[in-house]
Amino acid sequence: MSTPRLQTGLSGEQSCGVVGLLNRLLADEYLLYTKLRNFHWNVVGPDFPQLHALFEQQYDQLDEAIDEIAERARAVGGLAEGTLAGFLKLTRLTEAGAPLPDARGMVAEVLADHEAIIRSLRADLVEAGEKWGDAGTNDYLTGLMERHEKMAWMLRATLG
Repeated sequence: MSTPRLQTGLSGEQSCGVVGLLNRLLADEYLLYTKLRNFHWNVVGPDFPQLHALFEQQYDQLDEAIDEIAERARAVGGLAEGTLAGFLKLTRLTEAGAPLPDARGMVAEVLADHEAIIRSLRADLVEAGEKWGDAGTNDYLTGLMERHEKMAWMLRATLG
């Protein structure tokens, strides 16, 4: 059974372009989500309670964003990437290395990833709007960028 052709004003090429953009973003978000889970489980030190809670708060926010991004890819006529191997091929971020950094290093690494995603989102906004003509995805990406900016601010404030 084939998927009915969408009648939303996006051409097949536009839809494919937007889905590619969304799947790269999905991979970035999933990698950061996994890193936050890892750090949440393994953080130690005098700031443990605060960092444990902060990492959990952030991965909860990313969990919601991951679902929204995947659903957006489906809404514009594509498939959402759903495998770890696929995420690793598409992501623009890197996994946490071994050994894990200390607590301050964890915060700094997560902050760097948020900032990388923010920079990618700025470029993705231009691509979604100007190259692919998708105002809906552009609008969604703007809100997501603002969420990442707030999460990054919280981490910068934690580092002092």
